[in-house]
Amino acid sequence: MKVWDCDPYVKFKLEGKTFYKSKVVHKNLNPKWSESFSFPLQDWEQVVDVRVYDKDRTTDEFMGSSTIVIKNLELDKTSEMVLSLEDPSSLEDDMGVIVIDTCLTFRDATIKRPVKRLMCSNRKRLYQLWSGVFGITLLEGQDMPEYSQGDIYVRYRLGEQKYKSKNLRIQANPRWREKFDFNKYENWLEPLNVEVFVKRGRKSEESWGMFEVDLSKLPVNTQQLYTQALDPGKGRLILLATFNPCSDVSISDINKPPLEQPDERDQILEKYSLKNSHKGVREVGFLQVKVFNATDLTSTDLNGKSDPFCVLELGNSRLQTHTIYKTLNPEWNKVFTFPVKDIHDVLELKVFDEDGDKAPDFLGRVAIPLLSVQNGQPVTRGLKNENLRGPAKGTISLVMEVHYNPVRAGIKTFKPKEEKFMEVNRKFSKKVLAQNIYRVRKITLAVLHTLQYIKSCFQWESTQRSIIAFLTFMVMVWTWELFMMPIFLLLLIGWNYFQVTPGRVSSNQDLVSVSSYCTVLYTELEEDEKESGKKGLMEKIHMVQEIIITVQNILDEIACIGERQWVYNALATALYYIPLRYIIFIWGINKFTKKLRNPYAIDNNEILDFIKRVPSDVQKVRVQFSIQTEGIP
Repeated sequence: MKVWDCDPYVKFKLEGKTFYKSKVVHKNLNPKWSESFSFPLQDWEQVVDVRVYDKDRTTDEFMGSSTIVIKNLELDKTSEMVLSLEDPSSLEDDMGVIVIDTCLTFRDATIKRPVKRLMCSNRKRLYQLWSGVFGITLLEGQDMPEYSQGDIYVRYRLGEQKYKSKNLRIQANPRWREKFDFNKYENWLEPLNVEVFVKRGRKSEESWGMFEVDLSKLPVNTQQLYTQALDPGKGRLILLATFNPCSDVSISDINKPPLEQPDERDQILEKYSLKNSHKGVREVGFLQVKVFNATDLTSTDLNGKSDPFCVLELGNSRLQTHTIYKTLNPEWNKVFTFPVKDIHDVLELKVFDEDGDKAPDFLGRVAIPLLSVQNGQPVTRGLKNENLRGPAKGTISLVMEVHYNPVRAGIKTFKPKEEKFMEVNRKFSKKVLAQNIYRVRKITLAVLHTLQYIKSCFQWESTQRSIIAFLTFMVMVWTWELFMMPIFLLLLIGWNYFQVTPGRVSSNQDLVSVSSYCTVLYTELEEDEKESGKKGLMEKIHMVQEIIITVQNILDEIACIGERQWVYNALATALYYIPLRYIIFIWGINKFTKKLRNPYAIDNNEILDFIKRVPSDVQKVRVQFSIQTEGIP
């Protein structure tokens, strides 16, 4: 290198994003890093950009770059590479070299196939029948290095089913205690891929190890513990796996629905009867959906027609109809059955237009809560757009029937909801943030107006109102019972909630609020920059964005809890029939003995899980739409 005094470090980039950054070697023209890392690649055609920089207090100086062409590497062979550094803007002919060892390992779960084969595989796998469910519980990590800073998380992949665990701070023994379910499809042969990642900042990720778990020999209804070693020096990961058979999944013709076969119907009703509540607690109920037809759909092809098919989703369970070509009024006439894991789930029907090897075009969707299903009642529902807030062209006709065990459903209500398959990371939206701020503001105003009303009674601003309030107070204190408190709060807050009608926040006000918050955060970051001088402007902007996204999600959670006012009624009813001391006694016994009853129990807040089952105002709007009840032609 042609610099007399430099503090070099190396960045490895893929598609413009840094996925690894080495340490800084101070005052050395021939630095030795002796670092190792691994990173998953998504395509054979990818090229890794290797860049060397000189660390400076103000601006890091570029010292040259080179590339690693993935397709030129040999599989499962460690080879030494001498990369010549180049800088087109420099007058130097020799910028130095960097020496690295590389090893490319083939991994079926992450290497990208040609688009046509990949899409066909996805469609076939995600919507075919499954015969059982693998339950994978992520327990903890052991003997992991503590010297690193950042977050650690785990990714799972079984075929096209993917999950991501929650992020934990890097520590020697992180404890997740999370459970994920994977469907076992027909002709299933693939192992479960598990990989541990460490995230530093927004773009820098490092893999601490990847392993596969063969679930084909897992015994039925039996827990099996797996302890897997990660990369050298990275510790171990402990998993718990179970397999539960499932026989309630089927696709049949319209003239052979299972619930209309006397023997099958009796068997299903017997399975979910009250006297069998203790058997198969995981299986809450049974859902049958008859999908007849759709009418007046949107045309997407040049000939004015479409090639529609319908996808039914219940949690992570997905089935689909066949495609009817060149029509806007398809008639599928199929019957689908699903096992119900949570009676609070919402059935979604999505209509798409098949477009060959390309991604299908969205035509419309409907969302139907299971608790709102009227058994055997023919319904025709208008399609909605993707966010369920506006209408889409067309209708769909169906008949549903759901049977469930109320005891099992009640037990499930106090357990965590099933996580959805891993989706694209949520992005920051000023509109969503403004909506959540408005929702919290509305609830806060109701509480403040209630307090002001009580205060006005204390100050005798109105003699008549104060006398009535004083007499009411005397009577209530004399006859007071604890169960009255939720009702009292519900009446006061509810009255003010509907009386207070603050003007809708304008777009300019929303923007000012968001901008003000961003300014405060950015000012704090500028102060931190003056102190440390180690972080770039773009990284700080990304930090601001991450913080705002976090605040946006927290506001959403607060607003959802505040809008679930029916919880007050449930709490009042429970306190009326059950003394508070008994409730606290049962709660304490449950918390103290949970670990004794099940060493691998997943920690959760039963009360919060119960509250989350009550829909918020936004969730109600998404599923409340026009319902036309018509006879099926």
